[in-house]
Amino acid sequence: MGETHAITVEKVLPYAAGKIWRTLTTSDRIAKWLMPNDFVPAVGHRFNFHTKPMGDWDGVVHCEVLDCDPPRLLRYSWKGGADTNPEYGSKLDTIVTWTLTPVEGGTHLRMVHDGFVLPGNRFAFDMMSPGWGRVLDAIARITGEG
Repeated sequence: MGETHAITVEKVLPYAAGKIWRTLTTSDRIAKWLMPNDFVPAVGHRFNFHTKPMGDWDGVVHCEVLDCDPPRLLRYSWKGGADTNPEYGSKLDTIVTWTLTPVEGGTHLRMVHDGFVLPGNRFAFDMMSPGWGRVLDAIARITGEG
């Protein structure tokens, strides 16, 4: 087994935690900053993200809400990929954690996507690392829209 790595991105947004929480936990809003989904903010809820298939991977990310403490903490599993895709679309079994902390002038939003096993998940890790930074920018924009 390889070494486990995490992607961490964070940003202070000029909005109250409750407003950002709505962007993080409302299915139609999530679809605007990430992917189409059937998310519900309830511990134990199983949901999927849908994206473009890659090789033998069907493009479905299988998730389950592991922790939900509004408007402070959201954690869910993130599983997908295929064993037959040795690089792109390789099998992932990871965890995404969102933490919202009130600060002067807004909320500190932190996302940690943990559990990338290298070298097997190198392609996903390298592709998703800059992607999550762009996601935070999209969350800020969508939260600002109302």
